[in-house]
Amino acid sequence: MCGILAVLGCSDDSQAKRVRVLELSRRLKHRGPDWSGIYQHGDCYLAHQRLAIIDPASGDQPLYNEDQAIVVTVNGEIYNHEELRKSLPNHKFRTGSDCDVIAHLYEEYGEDFVDMLDGMFSFVLLDTHDNSFIVARDAIGITSLYIGWGLDGSVWISSELKGLNDDCEHFESFPPGHLYSSKEGGFKRWYNPPWFSEAIPSTPYDPLVLRRAFENAVIKRLMTDVPFGVLLSGGLDSSLVAAITARHLSGTKAAKHWGSQLHSFCVGLDGSPDLKAAKEVADYLGTVHHEFHFTVQDGIDAIEDVIYHIETYDVTTVRASTPMFLMSRKIKSLGVKMVLSGEGSDEVFGGYLYFHKAPNKEEFHRETCRKIKALHQYDCLRANKSTSAWGLEARVPFLDKEFIRVAMDIDPEWKMIKPEQGRIEKWILRRAFDDEEHPYLPKHILYRQKEQFSDGVGYSWIDGLKAHASQHVTDKMMLNASHIFPHNTPTSKEAYYYRMIFERFFPQNSARLTVPGGASIACSTAKAIEWDSSWSNNLDPSGRAALGVHLSAYDQKLATVSAVNVPTKVIDNMPRIMEVTAP
Repeated sequence: MCGILAVLGCSDDSQAKRVRVLELSRRLKHRGPDWSGIYQHGDCYLAHQRLAIIDPASGDQPLYNEDQAIVVTVNGEIYNHEELRKSLPNHKFRTGSDCDVIAHLYEEYGEDFVDMLDGMFSFVLLDTHDNSFIVARDAIGITSLYIGWGLDGSVWISSELKGLNDDCEHFESFPPGHLYSSKEGGFKRWYNPPWFSEAIPSTPYDPLVLRRAFENAVIKRLMTDVPFGVLLSGGLDSSLVAAITARHLSGTKAAKHWGSQLHSFCVGLDGSPDLKAAKEVADYLGTVHHEFHFTVQDGIDAIEDVIYHIETYDVTTVRASTPMFLMSRKIKSLGVKMVLSGEGSDEVFGGYLYFHKAPNKEEFHRETCRKIKALHQYDCLRANKSTSAWGLEARVPFLDKEFIRVAMDIDPEWKMIKPEQGRIEKWILRRAFDDEEHPYLPKHILYRQKEQFSDGVGYSWIDGLKAHASQHVTDKMMLNASHIFPHNTPTSKEAYYYRMIFERFFPQNSARLTVPGGASIACSTAKAIEWDSSWSNNLDPSGRAALGVHLSAYDQKLATVSAVNVPTKVIDNMPRIMEVTAP
């Protein structure tokens, strides 16, 4: 990941202003430690902190078109950049960067090109012909982005809050799947998939279609010119990402540069569920496995740094970000700059344990839609900022635009959890990769129950956080919580503790408004709490709060899942080696 900062139309083209923009841009240097760049055109400034993944030698930013009239600063990866280059035969590209296509696409199509991009991205494009600009963020909000407004009429764009919070009168999260146009004077949605309306789809489940869509999503993300690996918790999602990567790596350019043996990484407390399961998966796949241990005290000591970097006081996000933050530092120390991760699957397939209580397929589907729409405030924010804190990039194939289209078009009746039929959470994903002839994973891993990341690293982690918060937040402080924090009032000492830290770093009202609130059970939306009347008395975002679900082990016989109108064998004869090109 890179860091971008733009100040547009600030009515100040002085050297002092340029120095201030550079100073603020340096607050994002952790995101892009490889190079810094700035472009100034009158009172418009585009700054960039680069993490070099594709074309490290010549892909420094900002990027330009042929006559340098169109200027772009970008954070992200464009996975279909080679096809886009071929579609622009009359253009000359200055670098091999995947993001180089953006300026040229704008020349050809104006503001209507964003949906052509397949990837994760945030960018600012300045057209110096008329000083107009556009800003866009990827479909789901995998990359972080904020927009702010100054009293002088300026518009500010930053990858993180800390780049603009001290200089803007108001700022907010830039909405995913949107474009901001200075010509139009506001936002417009460029990403309009069928599922966004929450209409109930009816496409029958085809395990091979789903499997191929996800394999393609993983394979395209093997585009890299630097060392990479996979985050492996031993759960279904990360294990599938690792299995597909290991299966297809040897045919890629990445393997030619860095070898065909995959590196995997896991973090946990001693004896945690994730460490054990990840080691088993790593041994099965033959990866070079790196296991990192941390103590509860290590995590507690890092909390302030974590909240500074992830820029939220949401309890679940802080809990899960801390182990990821610690692991990312270790990974970067090994020379790795990019990892694949399993975020997004639970939102797309209804994998959280509270989905067991979904009353019908309509409510099930609407909740998955709500969860995907909110990802940029939770798991995407965590994955992006916990890794970027150490100059590490996380790629998330479950949030591939085409894969989401395929998965969200399936009749949600197939996603419903029906233990009596052998259908546990994410059954359709598990079944799609249950290949008897060419197994991707051992059966018991393929059908392992969901563990939220903050639980899987070790149950004592959350218990330790609660105990620590109780030592620093008194009952008297909690009595006044609604007066001290009238917005998103903390309802637990742990939440109060995180909120105090956040407010020290980001005291502005705009900052606290960027963080979502509301009741939750096991990561549910507030709406889903209505599914079970007992949940309102047990509000905690941990997966263990889904009483009667997490504590109920499935019968062993359910590991051999019934077919339910699906062929007993799902055999795919597609080639195992696929070439993925990179410049």
